[in-house]
Amino acid sequence: MSNTEKKIEDTQGKYLHAIKNGRELTDAEWQNCRIILTTERLLIVTDSKIAMPLTEIDVLDERVDVNRNAASESYYTALDIDGDVILVTTADYQGFRTNFFRAILDGAVIYVKHPAVVGGVIQGSEWQRGRLTVTDDTVRMVLEDGQKFVIERDDIGEMETDQRTVADEERSVIEVEHTDEEGTSLQTYLSGRQYHISVLKQLLEEGAERNRADLDLTATEQRVVMALYSGVSPFAISDFVGIDVERVEEIYDQLIELDVIEVVRERKEVSLTPQGRTIAGEAMGEQ
Repeated sequence: MSNTEKKIEDTQGKYLHAIKNGRELTDAEWQNCRIILTTERLLIVTDSKIAMPLTEIDVLDERVDVNRNAASESYYTALDIDGDVILVTTADYQGFRTNFFRAILDGAVIYVKHPAVVGGVIQGSEWQRGRLTVTDDTVRMVLEDGQKFVIERDDIGEMETDQRTVADEERSVIEVEHTDEEGTSLQTYLSGRQYHISVLKQLLEEGAERNRADLDLTATEQRVVMALYSGVSPFAISDFVGIDVERVEEIYDQLIELDVIEVVRERKEVSLTPQGRTIAGEAMGEQ
């Protein structure tokens, strides 16, 4: 281990070599192993050792169930190393994935536009460099102008990717919706080296996936959600949407039950949950 290389995790787990030289190994079995994750490499240790530089690993965002053995594990991480795919799992699956994201992203410098959108209104923010830090619950950023902000991993609503010109190059851009400390809906744009952006996308996608909604709201309920998303006070919804207060209270009760909004304090002062912000963003996009 070099002087700059630091150990992040050293644990027991299992691995399965699912694809080798482009061919699925349908007879592959899980093997117990020691898993060592550093700031530079992932090592799988049995009687022999498999060493994989982090810069050569692509984390796949889908399962690779080449046989029943692979499918028997509810959770694993699929790693692509130059066409070979190795599945890795540990007792603390989520903790390992967070540490893996940390190994790649901590200290990475990317391009950031923040905030790009506030309450659905496009801002005039410019792209600037920012430095990343990943924790169990957050993605933290410090920008070159000194600004600091946090994206809570369980507070992500809509998330999309696009191609845009950033720093005079065509790059992938992540557009992620979240809130600030006051609960205002923001969109932040993130770009940079494809290696960092592809891993960051998966990290953020895990949070967004937990908050995706597939709910059949009425037109009036959608109008209430969009009004809250745009910053209308919960107490002004009746006049803004054009319905009586009793009907607003009924809609709030329904949306609370569906986990679209949450009570901030009594008298039904509410704010949108990530699920609710996703619905609002999708609905506004259809207008």
